[in-house]
Amino acid sequence: MNSRTATFSVPARLLHWSMAIMVMSMLFIGIGMVATVSERHVWLVQLHKPLGIAILALVIVRLLVRWRHGTPALPADLPPWQRAAAHLSHWVLYALMLAMPLIGWTMLSAGGYPVTLYSGITLPDLVSPSATLYSALRFAHTWLALSLFAVILIHLTAALYHGLIRRDGVLASMTKGQKHP
Repeated sequence: MNSRTATFSVPARLLHWSMAIMVMSMLFIGIGMVATVSERHVWLVQLHKPLGIAILALVIVRLLVRWRHGTPALPADLPPWQRAAAHLSHWVLYALMLAMPLIGWTMLSAGGYPVTLYSGITLPDLVSPSATLYSALRFAHTWLALSLFAVILIHLTAALYHGLIRRDGVLASMTKGQKHP
C-alpha cells in the first residue's frame, strides 16, 4: 500500500466523480420517491434499489483503490483543525456511503420488499420481516440521507475554498490530477 502519492490516481478520480453523480442522483431520487404517490413512485423505487447496490459496490472498490494507491498529502501550511476536519469528513462520507445502502437493503428486507436489480436478480433478505425494525430503519435511512447531503455540502464548500481561495492544488489534484504546488 502506498499511503501518500503526488496526486489522486486516475481510478480514484474516475470513481470520485462517477460516484458524486450517482450519490447526488440517489439523494434526489429518494426525495422524489417519498414526495410522490403518482405512477412515478414505482419507477423511482425501481431506480433507487439497484443504484443503491451499485453505490455500495463502488464504495468498496473505492476504498480498495484508496488503500492501494493512497492519497496526496494535504498542504503543509493547512491548520491542524482543517487537516483533522478533512480526514474526519472523508471517513464520514465513506461510512455514510456504506451505511446508506446497507440500511436501505436491511430496511426493505424488514418490510418484506425484495431488492431486485436491473437484470432481474433478487438479492437475499438480510433480516426477517419486522414492522418495528422496518420503521426504525426507515427513520435511520432518512436521517442518514440528510446527514450525507449535509456532509456533501461541507465537502463541496471545502473543495471550493481550496480551489478558489487558497488555490493550493487540493481541488486540482482531484479534478485534473495535478500535484500540489
